[in-house]
Amino acid sequence: MIIATAGHVDHGKTTLLQGISGINADRLPEEKRRGMTIDLGYAYWPQPDGRVLGFIDVPGHEKFLANMLAGIGGIDHALLVVACDDGVMPQTREHLAILRLSGRPALTVALTKADRVDAERLAEVEAQVQAELARQGWPDAPLFITAAAQNLGIEALRAHLLALEPAAHALTRRFRLAVDRAFSVKGSGLVVTGTALGGSVKVGDTLWLSGQNVPVRVRGLHAQNQSAQQAQAGQRIALNISGDVSKSDVTRGDWLLAQRPALQAERILVTLEQDQPLKHWQPLHIHHAASHITGRVSLLQDSLAELILDRPLWLAEDDRLVLRDIAARETLGAARVLALTAPKRGKRQPAYLHWLTQTAQAQDDAQRLMLQLQQGPLDVAAFGWARQLSDERLTQLLEEHEVLAAGGRALSLENARQAEQRLLQVLAEYHQQHGDQLGLGRARLRRMALPTLDEALAFLLIERLLAAGALRNSRGWLHLPEHGLAFSEQEQALWQRIAPLFGDAPWWVRDLAAELAADEAEVRATLRKAAQLGHVTAVVVDRYYLSQRVAQFAALIRELHDGQGGASAADFRDRLGVGRKLAIQVLEFFDRSGFTRRKGNQHLLRDRGLFDA
Repeated sequence: MIIATAGHVDHGKTTLLQGISGINADRLPEEKRRGMTIDLGYAYWPQPDGRVLGFIDVPGHEKFLANMLAGIGGIDHALLVVACDDGVMPQTREHLAILRLSGRPALTVALTKADRVDAERLAEVEAQVQAELARQGWPDAPLFITAAAQNLGIEALRAHLLALEPAAHALTRRFRLAVDRAFSVKGSGLVVTGTALGGSVKVGDTLWLSGQNVPVRVRGLHAQNQSAQQAQAGQRIALNISGDVSKSDVTRGDWLLAQRPALQAERILVTLEQDQPLKHWQPLHIHHAASHITGRVSLLQDSLAELILDRPLWLAEDDRLVLRDIAARETLGAARVLALTAPKRGKRQPAYLHWLTQTAQAQDDAQRLMLQLQQGPLDVAAFGWARQLSDERLTQLLEEHEVLAAGGRALSLENARQAEQRLLQVLAEYHQQHGDQLGLGRARLRRMALPTLDEALAFLLIERLLAAGALRNSRGWLHLPEHGLAFSEQEQALWQRIAPLFGDAPWWVRDLAAELAADEAEVRATLRKAAQLGHVTAVVVDRYYLSQRVAQFAALIRELHDGQGGASAADFRDRLGVGRKLAIQVLEFFDRSGFTRRKGNQHLLRDRGLFDA
C-alpha cells in the first residue's frame, strides 16, 4: 500500500513520517542541509504480518511542485499535514486541489506541532482545515492532532494507517510503471523505480522501456523495499533491468511497459475539471504521472476539449493530467483522457460531440467498447492499448459482448448485420443485371459491397451468411439461394458432345470447335456456361480443364507446399508430364485465383480451402 504526504513547506511532513515509521525520508544531502524536501523521499514501514506500508514524502515548497506531482500517481491514500502554528496555507490548498484533480484518493489529515499552540489556536486551525476539506470534497476525512517530538497522537495515527485497506487496483490491466528515478548499483547494474499503475511483473519478464523504445529484462526486483519475485499495481517497485540501455538513457517520465507501445499521443480528447476558467488555445503546463510537458487547450463544448501536446506522451484512456498556468504559479484544473487521437475534421459536429459526451459518462470497459464500435470497425490492438487491457481480459471482453473479430479488427453485431444486408443487396442487384452469370467471387463481392471494410472481416461476414443459408457457394461462385443457372436446350445438346472429349488434358476452344465441326462462338459460350456450372475451369482465356482435374492440381500444390514449402514450374512440369508453358499457365491461374502467391520461382500456398475436390 502507498501513502503520499502532502502539505505546505515546513509543516513537518518528514518529521511526522519519521515519527510514524522511524525513517527519515530526506535522502538528498541538500535536503538535509536545507531542512526541506526537494525531491521525492521514500519510507517503508514493515509489519509483523508481512504487510509493508510505503510512504512517499513529496515536497511542499512551491518551487518543487513538479516533483510533488511526479509522486502522487498510483497512490492508495494521502496524508495531509497542516502545522497548527501556521494553519491552512497556499500550498495546503494547492496540494489538496492537486490530489482532488489527480483522482481524489482517500485522505487522512494530521495536524502537526500541536505542542506549539494553545487550545484556542488548535480549535481555530481545526475549523480552518475542516472548512477547506469540505470545500474540496473530503467532508468526512479523519483528523488527528499530533506533535512528533512528544509522540502526541502518533500511536493513534499509526493504528489508523494500519487499519486502512488498499485500493482495488487494475490487475487486469497491463503492467505499466512510470519511472521517477534511475541509478546504478555496483555488481547489479541499472535500477529504475516508480509506482506501478497497473498489472503485475515478475523476475524474468521482458518489458519495454519507452524513452529508448528497447526491450529490457527484469533481473531482480524489490516491492515496498523488500526483495521479491513478483510485484503488482499499487506497490512502490524497484527493478534491476538489463538490456541495451544505461543510466544516462533513462529519464524521469519514461515508462516500463508490458508490451511494445503503440504510437505516442500528441492530440488527445479530454473532459476538463476546471478550478479556473480556461481560454481557447491557452498555453499550459501539463503533468502526467512522472512526466511534465507544455501544450495548449482547444475548447470544444462544455467540459470537452482537445489537448495539443508540445511533446508526445504515453497515455491510456482515463489517465488524469493536472493542468497549471504557463507561468507555473497556479493549478487551473485537470483533464481525463477520453481518446488518444482526435479526428482532423468533424470533432465539433453535434453527433461527434454527443458520442464524446457518452464516452465521458461511460463507467467501464464494456461501455467503452460498445461506444467505440458505434464509430465503425474497431482496431482491436489499439483498443487494448488505450484501455491497457491484458490479452486475457481483452479476449474475454470481446467474447462476452458477441463482438465479431477477424484480422485484428472488430464489428458490433448491429454493424455486422447492416454489412451483411449490404452484401445480399449487392448480390441481388448483380443477379438482376447479369442473369446469365452464376454469381461473384468473394473478393469481388467485397470490393463491390464493402470496399472500405477490412478484408478479413468481410470474409467472416460472408462465412456467416453461408452458414445461415442466406448465401450459397457453387464451386467458388457466391449467389443467392434462389438464383441458379442451367444449360439451354441448345447448350445442353452441344455440351453432351463436348463432355466425352475431356480427359486429363486441356482443350483450346478453337481446337474443340474444329474437332466437333461446330461454330467456335457457340462452343465458347457453352464452355463459359459449363465453367459457371463447375464442370470445367479456364486456366487461361479459351483454354479449359475439367474442374476435377484442376482440383487434382490443387492437391499436388498442397503436397509440394507441405513437402518443400512451395511449387515451381519445373516441379509441376515433371510431376504432370506436361510442357513448361502449360505448367506456368496452370500455376499463374492459381496465383490469380488467390490459391497461391508467387515469390521468385516458387508459388506459395495462400488459401488451402480453395479448389477442394
